[in-house]
Amino acid sequence: MEESALIPHLFRTEYRKMISVLCARFGIEHIEQAEDIVSETFLAATESWSTRGVPENPQGWLYTTAKHKTLNWLKRNNFFREKLLPDLRYSTPEGEEPDIDLSDRNISDSQLAMMFTVCHPSIPPESQVALALNLLCGFGAQEIADAYLTTPAVIYKRLGRAKEKLKEAGIPVEQPSAREISERINAVLKTIYLLFSEGYFSSSNNAVVRKELCVEAMRLNYLLVEQPLANLPAANALLALMCFHASRFDARVGESGEIMLYHEQDASRWNRELIEKGEYYLNQAATGPMLTTYHIEAAIAWWHTHQEDTPEKWDNILDLYNRLLILQYSPMAALNRTYALARARGKQPAIREAEKLALTDNFLYYSLLGNLYTGVDDEKAIRHYQTARQLANTPSGVAAMEKYIAELTHRPVH
Repeated sequence: MEESALIPHLFRTEYRKMISVLCARFGIEHIEQAEDIVSETFLAATESWSTRGVPENPQGWLYTTAKHKTLNWLKRNNFFREKLLPDLRYSTPEGEEPDIDLSDRNISDSQLAMMFTVCHPSIPPESQVALALNLLCGFGAQEIADAYLTTPAVIYKRLGRAKEKLKEAGIPVEQPSAREISERINAVLKTIYLLFSEGYFSSSNNAVVRKELCVEAMRLNYLLVEQPLANLPAANALLALMCFHASRFDARVGESGEIMLYHEQDASRWNRELIEKGEYYLNQAATGPMLTTYHIEAAIAWWHTHQEDTPEKWDNILDLYNRLLILQYSPMAALNRTYALARARGKQPAIREAEKLALTDNFLYYSLLGNLYTGVDDEKAIRHYQTARQLANTPSGVAAMEKYIAELTHRPVH
């Protein structure tokens, strides 16, 4: 990797690890100090590597420098010297400096602990996701603002308020107990789900899919299932769902960057390895009586990994959507159900069900109506695609609607 790209890459992969370890060591109330130490470490790397060259082990260099900076900071800071250092020395073998453990095991444990800290009930859900992106994924305010179609100033305020709340509440960054996992696992999974959804149904950066968000969501989910207490059926179901969706990343984007709907995708571009991983985690999710929305969504996604259009496939998908809506209604799930209804029972009943939803400010609603009316009433189909085009907020969405309009406009009349 070129030197110019190495530090940004390491910042993305290592910043979050060091922050989690330092916060776990000193407490979330000292998060600003942790951020300062890690930022100074990367600044030192920029200065040193540009003149002396990149060290043989860049990651090791960063960890060693971060440790030295932390210990120096401890020695020169009155509060730490008088209040915190004695406690640290008490927990450290006599004659040894307090250690900053940056081993793989401690990094994973610290990140898991941080995950349950940022998802504390005192933090609003939108701030939980922003904190997770910032502290666990290494995203800056600009990147988070891009993901949420807002300004960096708004994100700075949101992060600042959330961090103050964590400090005021004195929430420890520590391995969650079984009770804490039980209390917060839903918020943790919801945060991961939202993070993946933002990447998979990208509404920003002019991208159909933002893989980096999806990859981070899957990485955090892997941390959960690797920890015995957090390796719960719901966590496995969510990971299965993400594996199935991720298996179609490449097929969702056309050669010109346009979005490819399911029926347009080249199945040879689906990732079989991820599908098999999804099947493994879906089987793991079945080890208990609990049935969550993640289980049902994963099962729907699994059927979508079957290329063949069989009556059995669409009957099962329709049945699963019915069960999903009973368990937890959402307008988007209802909209997706109408597509399954069209494939299982025909377009007329699907049109009736779709129009009842009246999601008149939604791009996908009109796009689906355009699809359902195609071949039934092409003039209506064109009008719906035109409305969808007006509501589309990405170039890829606009391009897709224009393609469908052009296909219908030039369609031979029989």
